[in-house]
Order: sequence, then C-alpha cells, then structure tokens
Amino acid sequence: MSLYECIRPLVFQLNPEVAHEWILKQLSRAERWGVLPRVNADTAAVTVMGLQLPNPVGLAAGLDKNGEYIDALAALGFGFIEVGTVTPHPQEGNPKPRLFRAPEHEAIVNRMGFNNHGIDRMIENIRRSRFTGVLGINIGKNASTPIENAVQDYLICLEKAYQYASYITVNISSPNTQNLRSLQGGGELERLLGSLKEKQTLLASSYGKYVPLAVKIAPDLDEAQIAEIADIVVQSGIDGIIATNTTIDKSVLGASPLVQEAGGLSGKPVREPSNRVLSALVARLDGKLPVIGVGGIMNGSDALEKRRLGAAAVQLYSGMVYRGPDLVRECLNALR
Repeated sequence: MSLYECIRPLVFQLNPEVAHEWILKQLSRAERWGVLPRVNADTAAVTVMGLQLPNPVGLAAGLDKNGEYIDALAALGFGFIEVGTVTPHPQEGNPKPRLFRAPEHEAIVNRMGFNNHGIDRMIENIRRSRFTGVLGINIGKNASTPIENAVQDYLICLEKAYQYASYITVNISSPNTQNLRSLQGGGELERLLGSLKEKQTLLASSYGKYVPLAVKIAPDLDEAQIAEIADIVVQSGIDGIIATNTTIDKSVLGASPLVQEAGGLSGKPVREPSNRVLSALVARLDGKLPVIGVGGIMNGSDALEKRRLGAAAVQLYSGMVYRGPDLVRECLNALR
C-alpha cells in the first residue's frame, strides 16, 4: 500500500478545499527538504504543438492555480505541467463551500470560479521556480469583466504570460464563470481566437520565440458544435485543442445530493463524454492539429484509451485526488 493510500482516509476527513492545499504544501515541503522521490519523466518522448515532451502524461490546469507548487509537482514524473486558470486581476472565486467529493463515484463537483492571485503574482511564482520543463499557462477572464469585453482579459494574460510559458491555454469552457461557455460559439470564438492569434504573432516577433496557443473546450457539445469549433480553431491558426473541461451533466450521480449542487463534474463520470468529444475532434481535425485528452483518467488503462482514440498527450487532475502520485507512474507505465 502506498503512502497516499494510507493517508487518504484521513485526508478525506478534511474539507476538500482545505485538504487540497494541505497536500500541496506537504509535497512542496518534501521537495524542498529533498525527501520527495523524483520519478524519471524521460520515457516515451513525444512532440506536441512543436514542443518536445519527455513523456505524454501532463498535469491539467486547476490543481496549481497560482503556479506555487511547480517544482514539487514536477518531481512526480509529469511530462508537462499546466498552471492556472489565471485572470488579469486577483479574485476570490465563488462563495464557499465550492468543492465536493463523491467517493462512491470517484468524482468531484466544483464551482471554484477561477479563484486565483492574478497573473502578476503567478509570474512571480514562476520566476522563483527551478522548473525548466514544459510549462503551460491556462488563462481566463475575471468574473467582473462583462462577457462582451472578455477578449481584453485574455489579451492581457497572453501578453504577460508569453515569455514565461511553453504554451498558453485559452479556457473558454469552465461552467463556473457566468456566460464563459458562450465564447465557444462560432462568431464569438472567431473574434476571440483572431485577436489572440494577432497578439501571438506580435509577441513572437518581440521575444524571438513562438509560444503555441491551445483552446480548452467542454464535454457538453453536440456533433455540430464540435465540428464548428474544430473548423474555427484550424482556420484561426491555433496550435492545439484540449478536450475536455468538466461537465454540467450530473445525472450519472443518481440519487447523490451533489446532483443539486451547481458546478462542473469531473473524475470517472466525465470519462465517456470526454472521450466522445475527443474521438469526434480527432476525426474532424484529421491530423491538422493535436488534441490533448483530459477527463476521467483514473488508471493507466484510461490514459491508454485516450491515446488510442488519437490524443497526442493526456492530462490528469481529479484522478490524483483518488489515486495520488501512483496514478502518474501507472499512466507512464501504461503508455510506454
């Protein structure tokens, strides 16, 4: 039995948000004290969006919202790490409680609402980090910014994050910021991505390096919406797609009281809807762009399934809550 399996019953006695921060702080302390075993990440290297990844198992955004724990998380064996979602200005996020576990379903419901310390603080944290691997920065808009002005928030984050990121993810699919998912619609998506692509071109010239842009989409899309998004992303010159975010469909939870909680559902129940979107995207894109698969990876077989469906790489998050660091190693072994 692993250390995490031993302590998980105790951790699960804590409030989920308190437990989340406690675990990350313990990891960080262990890494600083040199007692956190480092997993060899240089296995099964892949190239995604022009980036050389030592392995195709990444950390999804949301676990380290402010880039405070990058060094500790890197020791777990991830081939790439994505931090955020970050916004131009600090914000508290939605009222607590806003994070809930459903252990019987290996699921999590959250309505965090992009709680973060702002892009400037994140950059300070990244600059202090010793990490030299592939780092993604996931950007969003402030809750107080009207949706019609959302583009400006993304542009601010893009410009400030650009020189510190290996790639930048545009989060337009969280269900926990009002009207955010409307940016996935045709006209709105074209306008947003067109503005970001124009800014990316200018920044690439200024800094002398090209930082790829990816778009993170929802699992609650029908076939027509998936096709439209795929076509717009290709036409806009964006470099990749991350599929998917959390789902708003909680019917799989059955009689659980969490069905009535607002927010997005992640973990095991999102695996099938996420894989449906992944498969449809890969077919529509026909090799034009890479897709990173995330959602419902609870074991090595789940990671392997996403790769077989065409994912260029995968990302973990909720599975880490239930499995701990062992999940990273299991996925690495499965994908070797």
